[in-house]
Amino acid sequence: MRRTSILLCFLSLLPTTLSAQQQQPTDTKKKDHLAELEERVRALESQITLLEGKLKADQAQSVGSAETTLNWESQARLHRGLTASSGTLILGGDGVEFRPTKGSSLHWTFVEIQTFDLLTPRRLVISEYENRSWHRHGEKKFRFDLSVPMPPLVASELARRVAKPVRNGDPHPDAPSIAMIPARHRTRGGGTNGVLHFRSDAIDYVTTTGKGGRSWRWSDIQTLANPDPFHLHVDGYRETFVFELKQPLSRELFDRLWDQVYARDLNGLTLGGSPRKP
Repeated sequence: MRRTSILLCFLSLLPTTLSAQQQQPTDTKKKDHLAELEERVRALESQITLLEGKLKADQAQSVGSAETTLNWESQARLHRGLTASSGTLILGGDGVEFRPTKGSSLHWTFVEIQTFDLLTPRRLVISEYENRSWHRHGEKKFRFDLSVPMPPLVASELARRVAKPVRNGDPHPDAPSIAMIPARHRTRGGGTNGVLHFRSDAIDYVTTTGKGGRSWRWSDIQTLANPDPFHLHVDGYRETFVFELKQPLSRELFDRLWDQVYARDLNGLTLGGSPRKP
């Protein structure tokens, strides 16, 4: 309902109220009642403004999601065992396709892709559900070396379309964040330094060297742990990262992150809402 309609409906009650108020013996009661009504009108206007702002934000988010497209391609080299073939890798609205310079094309719809690994912007590994040959365990994998680095927005959209846990090492460093904390990820080979970006729909780890970064959607994360203010464990379905935080992680922020991971399917839950404690 529009603001004007609501206010007109509310104000239409004023004459009746004032008529009844005329029976009061003093003008003081009339003035007090009018002041009370004016305060209610202002409160109503404030509530309508908030609702209109939320509606516009929801509509903008819906339109933005609807307009998101996947249309990207790169020259690529497909490695399978000891053989390799050159061609074009195409990401489109109906899936992923590889058109070799010689031979038949390969095509995967998003539902046929079990997972993918994009640990660097130039190397994509697609795993499908079909089993490998009888003497080799696991599912079939296709490794593509890309001539053009895959942009972070394309990688994010591919992960959204596949809609299963993936390993995305191509985070977007300039995506809007609600909070950022400098951190270190220690590995057997040494580790990386970077910044954790806490976003409304994901957690990104952007490294100073551009290598070893990650982008986790909430559906990629199995659990979070914060044993103390200076450590954060991100347990994904595909891998686990333990971060040493260079600044403390507040309890309020961790509670909101926890809400997104464990209650992300509840209607109306947002990072701006009231935090739930685990």
